[in-house]
Amino acid sequence: MADIQDYDSTPKYETFSYLPAMGPEKMRRQIAYLVNQGWNPGIEHVEPERASTYYWYMWKLPMFGEQSVDTVIAELEACHRAHSNHHVRLIGYDNYSQSQGSAFVVFRGR
Repeated sequence: MADIQDYDSTPKYETFSYLPAMGPEKMRRQIAYLVNQGWNPGIEHVEPERASTYYWYMWKLPMFGEQSVDTVIAELEACHRAHSNHHVRLIGYDNYSQSQGSAFVVFRGR
């Protein structure tokens, strides 16, 4: 019975929610992967109490054709500064399949 763990009731959002938190270098690698796939980065944010709804607020327009990881990170940080109590997520829009190729929360709100 020592191997049994308590249920973790922390809400889970998007791709990496069930894994340990990523450090800055792992986050940078995920953003680089998204950009290298040719996906268009898009940034969204929402209040924590509304995070389980379908609609998040879009931060500007998607960054069509953006190839710079540093530019994407700068926009993520700008969104987080403007909405420090919101969850902020990064989405990779796939032009070919016209769907989301990836989506994960970068900053968690309070």
